[in-house]
Amino acid sequence: MAAKKTLPDRVKFKNLDSLFGIDQEQVGQVLEVPIGELFPFRNHPFKVVDDEKMSQTVESVRENGILVPIMVRNRPEGGYEVISGHRRKHAAELVGLETVPVIIRDLTDDEAVIAMVDANLQREEILPSEKAFAYKMKLEALAHQGKSEGVTCRRVVDKLKSADVIGKDTGESGRQIQRYIRLTELLPDLLEMVDKKKIKFNPAVELSYLTSDEQVLLLEVMKEDEVVPSLYQAQQIKKLSQEKKCTKEAIHAVLKVVGIVERNVVIRHEIIMQYFSSDTSDAEIESLIVRLLEEHRRKHEGI
Repeated sequence: MAAKKTLPDRVKFKNLDSLFGIDQEQVGQVLEVPIGELFPFRNHPFKVVDDEKMSQTVESVRENGILVPIMVRNRPEGGYEVISGHRRKHAAELVGLETVPVIIRDLTDDEAVIAMVDANLQREEILPSEKAFAYKMKLEALAHQGKSEGVTCRRVVDKLKSADVIGKDTGESGRQIQRYIRLTELLPDLLEMVDKKKIKFNPAVELSYLTSDEQVLLLEVMKEDEVVPSLYQAQQIKKLSQEKKCTKEAIHAVLKVVGIVERNVVIRHEIIMQYFSSDTSDAEIESLIVRLLEEHRRKHEGI
């Protein structure tokens, strides 16, 4: 195992918590390292693509260099694992920089996952697949730590509470966090269709309950019939799966049926706020409404 590098005395950055979402007490030291010594985070869920925004980042790096140091940690094999700054590293490579500024943090695997997810979730545009795997990684890291505000995540209710913790900084309910995580059960081809908005989020969640073999059949039928499941159709296919009747012929039959017209029901703000205090967060309101709707559905479906 390679020994960790000793950090020289360098300029300390202040307020790094605003940049990386970390405590000021954990601020590291900035130094230049060869770009070839930086390695991507294992199973990094956020894509680095050469799009228009990357072109803008490249131009910025070419003109100004890397203004915000890349957060890394030591690798046992040598070099450094990037926690936050994969896009900046890629831009630096395209520009041809030989060294980049980094901040080395001493983090456990779980702490590194949490720091990586929190830093990247600050981006303006995040794909559903990126959220799905990022939320899953953070939930598992919290479970390993066993300290999500005293929640161990051993039961479904505990997982929901931990998901609520994750949602505090994202403005999403714990239930919605779990729905995103369900997307990780989709085959790559289906998940890509969700990212490209060919399949809507809600139908995708329902389809995530299909087995891998059933998802393969679904993809075949979608290609043959040139159709994408609506929410109603996805729910019917999920029911077929639960009843062990999800054959290719059955999926064909479901997708040939015109689904129930999907509606956008809008409840006025003043009506909703009759039931909540003014300091109730949007996430808390959404969580309660979803829970009540779940109870209503179970009551009427007898589950």
